Parts: sequence; structure tokens; C-alpha cells
Amino acid sequence: MIGRMAVKSLVALFLAPVMSASALFALTGSEQTMRKDNQMSDGRAAIYDVDFQSIRGDALPFSDFAGLVVLVVNTASQCGYTGQYAGLQELHDTFSADGFRVLGVPSNDFGGQESGSEEQIARFCQMNYGVTFPLTAKVHASGPGRHQFWKVAEAELGEKAHPKWNFHKVLVGRDGRILQAYPSGVRPNDVGLVADIEAALG
Repeated sequence: MIGRMAVKSLVALFLAPVMSASALFALTGSEQTMRKDNQMSDGRAAIYDVDFQSIRGDALPFSDFAGLVVLVVNTASQCGYTGQYAGLQELHDTFSADGFRVLGVPSNDFGGQESGSEEQIARFCQMNYGVTFPLTAKVHASGPGRHQFWKVAEAELGEKAHPKWNFHKVLVGRDGRILQAYPSGVRPNDVGLVADIEAALG
């Protein structure tokens, strides 16, 4: 009887590390998968494989913003929040010399409030708000056809990165990591948003 108990104890001691390792893998496997999905094999953030087209029709890869802090905003010209363009331009002017950019990403997904052409959008932004920060061509910010940027942001930050309306904002760090997301009602001069930008700029 004593012999059998001793054998069982030895087996239990042998298996304990194996079981602990298996449990650890089960707990961290999904997290490791998510990190792998959002980081390229050379260590770059996956966001730098995202490509846009500029509102003028030129290629605008997100890798152009590598090393910069970027506030990506899905915009619309006929929304109750459209006045935020002024605040976004002010942010851009205030922090651009420190390595900050605003990137406007027009979308017609919410309320059909960006129905114009790219040429009309660019003219509207320049004439009404003096926008000088870069704008992309219109893309989908929601639904199955949403642009890859929003997919990568949501994969890294979760549901809070997914736009629910126009002028949703996502802050990207210098290393391409998705730092934070802000709903439409958070204005560009919001104390918390500005503090996050300053912290990201270091």
C-alpha cells in the first residue's frame, strides 16, 4: 500500500509542471495570438501595413506616419460634430512640430452625412475650416467592408476602437500601437485627449 502511494506521489510531482505549463498556455494563448496578429514578423506594428489613398488620389500608406503620434478621425461634412474640424486643425497646428498629425478619414456610413465627392470634401474642409492636415479618400468605417485600419485598431484595442458615429477618434503612438479611442462627443480640446497626446509625444 505504501509503495503504491509513493508511486502516485512521484507521478503527481512529475506531472505538476506539465499541467501548470498547459494551464498557462490555455490562459495566455488567445493573448499571444492577438499580439501576433497585430505585430509583423520584423517587430513592426501591423498598423504600418495599412494603406490609404489620399483625398487627392495619391498613395498614403500608414507607414508614412511611422515615428509620429497620429489622431485618426472618421469625418463627415454634414454632421452635428462637423465643427470639430476647427478643433482638430488647432490640435494639428499646436503639436505638429513635436511629431503629431491628425488624419481625417471621411466616411458616409453614419447618416449619409458625407455624400460628396473627394474633391467636394477637400474644398469644403479648406474653405470652411482651413484644414491643412491630411485627409484620405472616403472609406467605410463600419460594417463588413470597413477599412483595414479600423479592423486593426479594433483587434488591438477592442470594441471601443470601433466607430459608432462620425468624428470617432483613435490615437496611435509613435511605435504604431493603438493607445486610446474616443467617442464622437469628445471634442478635440478635451482635457483628457490633449493630455493623452502630450503623454504620447513624451
